[in-house]
Amino acid sequence: MNESLKVAVFGGGSWATAIVKMLCENLKTVGWYMRNEASIEYIKENKHNQNYLSSAEFNVDKLYLCSDINKMVDYADVIILAIPSAFLSSELAKIKSSLKEKTIFSAIKGIVPETGLIVGEHLNKEQDVPYENIGVITGPCHAEEVAMERLSYLTIACKDEEKGQFLSEVLSSDYIKCKISDDIIGTEYAAMLKNIYAIAAGIAHGLGYGDNFQAVLMSNSIREMKRYIKKIHKMKRNINNSAYLGDLLVTGYSTFSRNRMFGNMLGKGYTVKSAMMEMNMVAEGYYAVKSAYEINQKNEACTPIIDTVYNIVYLKRSPKRQFKLLTELLD
Repeated sequence: MNESLKVAVFGGGSWATAIVKMLCENLKTVGWYMRNEASIEYIKENKHNQNYLSSAEFNVDKLYLCSDINKMVDYADVIILAIPSAFLSSELAKIKSSLKEKTIFSAIKGIVPETGLIVGEHLNKEQDVPYENIGVITGPCHAEEVAMERLSYLTIACKDEEKGQFLSEVLSSDYIKCKISDDIIGTEYAAMLKNIYAIAAGIAHGLGYGDNFQAVLMSNSIREMKRYIKKIHKMKRNINNSAYLGDLLVTGYSTFSRNRMFGNMLGKGYTVKSAMMEMNMVAEGYYAVKSAYEINQKNEACTPIIDTVYNIVYLKRSPKRQFKLLTELLD
């Protein structure tokens, strides 16, 4: 792809901030759309995002910051979506021009609640973006460690290898290594599912289960993920690769994980509403588990962990009782 292509990141959260930081390593100008005009002015003046990853400093001369989504769509050749899935549909509804000719990469680890689709499928079905122009950015990678410039790995999944290679090059640096994949659907579903398993890991921790059980839970989670994805998109893939197993482990075990934190609160006795209010952040797994459960009613993969989290989060059943039942199903 042409090196002069203009790249823009949509979103103002931690993952968007981390991606902007990565792009600034290699590009002369980076577009950055965020809704909050006050946040834009703060970044211009103070050279960091006060709300997310405040340790990440920017050369503001490299940033084209804008709160008008249509101006940013007109500006960008390549769009990276890092908006929480719960708000994606309402943001895309503001766009007046067609997205068909844009190359769009999703860095969103969740389901679009309005359609129950992963982002790539949503873009294709609702925005008429061809799959050749759609890609996925997945981990294992926490935004917080990118801000600290700790060695991190990304997987770029794209049907068009040239577009995937372009994004890999503009994101790579001394502390970011990128790998290319052609499993767009599988990697995106894995990125969604691992948030559900991280909630399960958090609930287990909140209930007082130890490391031994967590190891069994993660072992069962990757096998459950394999069964689930195989039902949706059957192709040759190694589920032990970093995009699947690695991303699951970092989200399930890390103290940076919002989904694990959310689950931990549920295990300690918080209600779903009180946990979400106290976190003041979006736990993507909350939305993902409902969609994942409903999708699986048609596919009928064996998913005891997803079913357990769904029962706790949406049917308000006792975490203690549900995990007692789950322990009898794991091996």
